[in-house]
Amino acid sequence: MAQRIQAILESPTYRLAENDTPFMESDSARAARLALEFMRADLHLRNQRIDSTVVVFGGSRIKSPEEARVTGSRPDLTWSRYYEEARALARCLAEGCGGVDRHELVVVTGGGSGIMEAANRGASEAGAPSVGFNIRMPTEQQPNPWITPSLAFRFHYFALRKMHFLLRARALVAFPGGYGTLDELFESLNLVQSKTIHPIPIVLVGAEHWRRAVNFDYLVSEGFISAADRDLMTIVETGAEAAQLVLDCHRRTQNPCPH
Repeated sequence: MAQRIQAILESPTYRLAENDTPFMESDSARAARLALEFMRADLHLRNQRIDSTVVVFGGSRIKSPEEARVTGSRPDLTWSRYYEEARALARCLAEGCGGVDRHELVVVTGGGSGIMEAANRGASEAGAPSVGFNIRMPTEQQPNPWITPSLAFRFHYFALRKMHFLLRARALVAFPGGYGTLDELFESLNLVQSKTIHPIPIVLVGAEHWRRAVNFDYLVSEGFISAADRDLMTIVETGAEAAQLVLDCHRRTQNPCPH
């Protein structure tokens, strides 16, 4: 009889659901994992009283000026100025909204290197909190060291990460970057254009880069988008300009607003 009881206790079906790793990682439990991944991050952000955010996107391969000087690469040296602009953006937002106890216009990044690191770094250096939404990938992406530890998250699902990027967003600022940056930028533009979310300032830093990367005027001329769609974004040259635009908008309404 004792052996039979022991066999029951050791049976996988007798485990509590949350302790059954094979079940929790199965296809059948995907809906539950999606819900839990959303709820967990949302709970921590609410507990930290993060009321509104500024989402910062940009290339993970852009190096700091210090790193660029070590490599000596012309592209590294050229693009490193945007690292400093992202750093300045976060610093200006912190100075404009208050410091350590601030809960408005908190910088949010993807938590990785490059522009993400720069934005988290600028906030940290100004004494302000900042959020990092890292993502689990085949090649593990390490979080940068400037994220506020209690606001560092790692996601499995890109969809849930995207949702949290925009859930509290009062502005989006995009620096030069690759597919990830373009993906987030165009998804945000589509959501605003389709009125799926409230309009928010969408700011692109670096006019020459964006003119060459995406020909928005061509899309207008061929009728794929309207002039009003093109004007959903503002192009500036510096992080300080982007921060001022976001701050001015926020002060006018204290709510999501167009530029």
